[in-house]
Amino acid sequence: MVDTRSDWYTISNPEQIDTPALLVYVSRVKENIEKAVSVVKDPSRLRPHVKTNKSIEACQMMMEAGIRSFKCATVAEAEMLVRAGAKDILLAYQPVGPKQGRWLRLIQSAPEVVFSCLIDNDVVAQQLSDLGQQHNLIINAYIDLNAGTNRTGISTGEAAENLFLDTVPMPGIRVRGFHVYDGHLRQTDIKERTKACDEGYAPVLSSYKRLRALGHTIEVIAGGSTTFTIHAAREETVCSPGTFVYWDKGYGDGLPEQPFIPAALVITRVISLPAPGLICLDLGHKSIAAENPLANRVSFLNAPGLVPISQSEEHLVLKTSEDHSYKIGDLFYGIPYHICPTVALHDRVFTVVDGKQSGEWNVAARDKRLTF
Repeated sequence: MVDTRSDWYTISNPEQIDTPALLVYVSRVKENIEKAVSVVKDPSRLRPHVKTNKSIEACQMMMEAGIRSFKCATVAEAEMLVRAGAKDILLAYQPVGPKQGRWLRLIQSAPEVVFSCLIDNDVVAQQLSDLGQQHNLIINAYIDLNAGTNRTGISTGEAAENLFLDTVPMPGIRVRGFHVYDGHLRQTDIKERTKACDEGYAPVLSSYKRLRALGHTIEVIAGGSTTFTIHAAREETVCSPGTFVYWDKGYGDGLPEQPFIPAALVITRVISLPAPGLICLDLGHKSIAAENPLANRVSFLNAPGLVPISQSEEHLVLKTSEDHSYKIGDLFYGIPYHICPTVALHDRVFTVVDGKQSGEWNVAARDKRLTF
């Protein structure tokens, strides 16, 4: 049962943890996983993105909930998933150059696992086909569709259909379907976001139906966190949110319709009182994601109203009233605005069970390379 107290985050043994550090509240992780499954109603319709957690233990908790398919951003994350026991792994990236060799070696190392990757052009499709043919295997792929992010992907509609049909006679590759990421849709109003999502998805659905009518088997993996509950209503889609497992302040504010709760916090201590009305914490760029403006990096649960005025590699300076009562050593609990890159800054997380720090999980896939 998740602790619903207003101070649910307080741990009884903080003296055991050097700061800054990242806490993961295990019962809250479990609740978030259960909520994600309840949204899609069938765990087979979930392919969570593990770029958020990057740890074997968090992935195994998802497997315990019946989730069998996963998505990742790096070869190292894919290898971490293999070590966790996953049997269906999608690299949500198009392997180019030496990454193709790394991907091949990982595939060869775990023949019991179904591996897939992304493609968005004939050149890479042919390269992967040749690689598969040379090594007597079939490389699975999904066509990456540009639904408006203008980051990667081929245009939806005719171009995507032609790429699919181009791969059909290629001997060393099999395209399993389409991959659609529309994370640029961040309208706070769920009606506006749904409208934009539906408009972007319409040509995908048309291509899906046309190719199926031609006798092809097509799967559709759609959405990330921002459009998760929208795509979950489509019978033909598999959904791939990632942040849900830990959640964060940014999505908590921006996606009010989603049911998830914060399950990972940074803890930090006051290390200096450099001037009247100023306090300094040991929470620098190296410990919390710093890509957002200074005001949108962390929100402190037990110290509201503090105003960040500067941050460097190891320090965060906050403004407060001159008659404040903060002392050296005071512990703050903060919700990151962006949890995914925050996790990548920590080599381990400290797990919390029943209000007590109880163990550690290695953030194994924060490394760019594990073996391959």
